[in-house]
Amino acid sequence: MVLALDLQDFLLRARVLKLYRQALRTARRAPDQSRAELKQVIRQEMESNRECKDKQRIRFLISEGTERLKGLTEMLDMQGHSTMQLDLASKKNSLKREPS
Repeated sequence: MVLALDLQDFLLRARVLKLYRQALRTARRAPDQSRAELKQVIRQEMESNRECKDKQRIRFLISEGTERLKGLTEMLDMQGHSTMQLDLASKKNSLKREPS
């Protein structure tokens, strides 16, 4: 299926996908026990608005999603789930996989 998007539609779609990727990256910082549920909620939110064609509504949803993501990021930062800790954990895992 080929979609013919005008420039404005293309840019809005890019903003939506960027927000989705940022939300999933942020979800990786969540504690292990809540990470899967958080990813599921993010996906459900995106899927529930998938068929929205109203550009003004899409802009509103992007703005609302950005604010919610900012709140989640701040909460994770306050709880000590920083990006630096995520980087260190991934480096430790990669070191474990490398043969000695």
